[in-house]
Amino acid sequence: MIKDEILNSKSELEKYLKEKLLPFWLDRCMDYKNGGFITHFDKNGEDTQVNEKSLISQTRVIYSFSLAQKHGYGNSKCGSFAAEGINFLIEKLWDKTYGGFYWMADREGNILDDKKILYGQSFAIYSLCEHFLATGDKRSLDYAEKTFDLVLKHCTDSFNGGYFEIMNRDWDLVSSNVIGSDRKTFDVHMHLMESFTNIFKCKKDHLSRRKLLEIIDIIKYRMLHPDYGTGMPQFTFDWKLAPNVKLDIVWGMDRFEDNGTKNNPKNITSYGHNIEFAWLLCTALEELGIDLNKYSPLIKKIIDHTVKFGIDYKYGGIYVEGLHNGKVTDDQKEFWQQAEAMIGILYACDLFGYKTYWKVYKNIHNFIFSKAINYSAGEWWPLLTRKGEVLWHHMGNSWKINYHTIRSTILSIDLLNKLLLSVK
Repeated sequence: MIKDEILNSKSELEKYLKEKLLPFWLDRCMDYKNGGFITHFDKNGEDTQVNEKSLISQTRVIYSFSLAQKHGYGNSKCGSFAAEGINFLIEKLWDKTYGGFYWMADREGNILDDKKILYGQSFAIYSLCEHFLATGDKRSLDYAEKTFDLVLKHCTDSFNGGYFEIMNRDWDLVSSNVIGSDRKTFDVHMHLMESFTNIFKCKKDHLSRRKLLEIIDIIKYRMLHPDYGTGMPQFTFDWKLAPNVKLDIVWGMDRFEDNGTKNNPKNITSYGHNIEFAWLLCTALEELGIDLNKYSPLIKKIIDHTVKFGIDYKYGGIYVEGLHNGKVTDDQKEFWQQAEAMIGILYACDLFGYKTYWKVYKNIHNFIFSKAINYSAGEWWPLLTRKGEVLWHHMGNSWKINYHTIRSTILSIDLLNKLLLSVK
């Protein structure tokens, strides 16, 4: 019975990816006039005409098309789209004076915000490396290496460890009046681990290996709750736990209260970030050639916390966040957390046994296909109530791109194929 369910889930994902999700983006995101990608769409998939192209949106779309190309989807169109995205990224967003990528441009490529944001630099490394892995384009790897070197040179906190996250154009730290400029965050360091994994995959050199091992330890020993293994979101530079504030520049779409803070600001953890970190850690360790058994207690603790507290066993899907000790504080459903949970739970099926975790995967998969997908357009709704009623209707903006949806669909298909080999 489980084998049939796996085959049905895989078939549903493949059909949706090929017939709905990839066509949504391939049919409308290329900006043939200015280069790069249009990323702002309403519920019908119509261009909302928002005049911006953010570093985060452009790099994430490059990553998605590169991943699809690498896995053989979309014929050669995904590869050609990714290449056009690379051209815009380098020609318009690369700072020819100080190096690194600007944070925000308009559609024509005129710079609107010239800051160097670590979150964006990290995704530049990640996507450029993915494009190199998919196509062998040496220019992509060259700019990934340049960005990697600049991050190590300018963002490393050599005194306290970890990385500074918000810099001016010339790579000096921004002034303290920018909210969040005094923070180190779990999310950014997790994605930096992700990008270091990709550059090590490309280069296999001693430096990228050391930096990947280092950031794994930084997250493990500095940013995870010592009892629950859950991510603690924000810290001061010297690693004191800090209240969660709405970062002025980076997370502009976060759902905060009017005063810019959250309730229980020192005791909140994101179920989605936790399970995303768990599977990203698995990929990093696999790439490093480290036996996963050395980290399996930690990985299992993180995943089991989400399984116990973060999964909605009544209505399906994964909640936004809760307290470290388990109480749910935000029971809405964001699209990206569903996507990351799908991958993370399939890793758990592979590592710890499908008989325990398969029913959790089915819960998330069924919620996505019954509630989260806007079938008339092809993409996912960004935000739902606990019961699955739509709260936000846009199909794309600078934060809601195809990185989570395409990645989770492709990687889940791969993991389901792997799971089939172990099912009797």
